[in-house]
Amino acid sequence: MTTTEALKPSQKTLKRVVSASFIGTTVEYYDFFIYGTAAALVFPTLFFPALGGAAAVAASFATFGVAFIARPLGGLIFGHIGDKVGRKATLVATLTLMGVATVLIGLLPPGSAIGVWAPIALIVLRFAQGLAVGGEWASAALFVSEYAPKEKRAKYALAPALGTVAGLALSTFTFLITGFTMTDATFEAWGWRVPFLLSVILVVLGLWIRLGLADTPVFKEAMKRAEEKPVTKLPITQLFREQPKQVFIGAGTSVMWLGFFYIGAVYLTNYGTEILGFSRNEMLTVNMIGIFFCFVAIALGGLLADRTGRRPLVLWSGIAAVVWSFVMFSLANTGSLVLMTIAVSGTLFIVGMTVGPVTALMPEIFNTNYRSTGTGVAFNLGSLIGGAVPPIIAAPILAAVGSIGLSIMMAVIALVTVIAAIAFRETRGKSMSIQSDMETSTDPDYVAKV
Repeated sequence: MTTTEALKPSQKTLKRVVSASFIGTTVEYYDFFIYGTAAALVFPTLFFPALGGAAAVAASFATFGVAFIARPLGGLIFGHIGDKVGRKATLVATLTLMGVATVLIGLLPPGSAIGVWAPIALIVLRFAQGLAVGGEWASAALFVSEYAPKEKRAKYALAPALGTVAGLALSTFTFLITGFTMTDATFEAWGWRVPFLLSVILVVLGLWIRLGLADTPVFKEAMKRAEEKPVTKLPITQLFREQPKQVFIGAGTSVMWLGFFYIGAVYLTNYGTEILGFSRNEMLTVNMIGIFFCFVAIALGGLLADRTGRRPLVLWSGIAAVVWSFVMFSLANTGSLVLMTIAVSGTLFIVGMTVGPVTALMPEIFNTNYRSTGTGVAFNLGSLIGGAVPPIIAAPILAAVGSIGLSIMMAVIALVTVIAAIAFRETRGKSMSIQSDMETSTDPDYVAKV
């Protein structure tokens, strides 16, 4: 029988797949993160002027969190498209939706011009961004994983993992440049729009690369088998019937790094400027340093995951995160810019050590017929818990009990990942073909279905 193991893509194809995953994910997350930076720096006064102070900041971060509510829905919608239409179709659709929403945010009038319609429109467009990014990461991770050699899957999975952080770096750098070249008044008047409008160029580049790709050999094999033995029309029902445990394990492994990522890269920017008194440019510079350490850790974690396995890295990173939760704010609260830099860098380094292994792990734990749906649902469920909740409740917790409350919150999130790491089986070297699904499935009827 011919399987995807025998249909190895050429090195030229693999390079194009890696480039498409990296550049496309970079563009998607650039669009996604410029919103987070703007939410921390200018949106409170632009779109919520009537609230003032802490209430405006809380409202701004609440709109940031709206995307995380949309992400599971986006994961479900685009996961279904990926399983029924093709992996490539989701990559093109998510990038297009993200680009349109981002540019429209850049053109949106402030609250002083159109009143309550400004925050309403902002929420709608942020929801659209959430739908897009909800399908993007899972689709990119799945796409490169189904092409990659099984013994180097974590190495190839570095493409979307590094693309995520590259998007954050590019967004931070863009805001840093505008911050250094404009006065505060100019930046708040129109300078903040520049990073959003520049998205047009990046989206066109990303689409050009992705449109030139073919679907994965694994998906083509699955479609050929589906013609012979049709499977369920709804991958989501098959997913929760056959692998519900894997959904929650996948979500649990991603909770910590998503929570720490957004606290370290987004919330601490606002915390440093509003609570500790650092300037905007100082905190953006701190972020750039932290992003460098995140890059290094992602590369290290991805390479080690092919040698030692996914499970040990996720487990020990989760344990380190529990401890670091009580170190992070202690360093930041000293008021020292150097120690704030260490706090952000340490947080993002722990994140990076987890991202690479989880990016490889997530597609590996689901069967082919609903792999896109499973990866999207699990990742975005983790995003909802780890990425949406902390930025929204951080301000009330800080006001009620101080930074120790934030430390406890982060420690609990990290503990979820520790438990998930203990619960899952090692997946290093697993085949992702339909034949492998048939051999390893715990469902006695699975062979008949595929």
